Amino acid sequence: MPMVNIQITREGSGPGRDAATDEEKAALIKGVSEVLLNVLNKPLESTFVVVEEVPLQNWGRGGLPVPEFRRRQAPK
Repeated sequence: MPMVNIQITREGSGPGRDAATDEEKAALIKGVSEVLLNVLNKPLESTFVVVEEVPLQNWGRGGLPVPEFRRRQAPK
């Protein structure tokens, strides 16, 4: 029985949104489950998918919290 953990940042996928929608998460779960079915022959009903949203301030890049990294990368 496969178990897949997906971590996404909690920042939304469009203007004015601060998180992925339920529909987007459902599409992730469906898509990943179908990949396991098609590639490894794992039945949909035995595949578990967990989507975890990570607050933006809880991850980093280049030695900096992501908001600061992005500020420094922004065109001036």
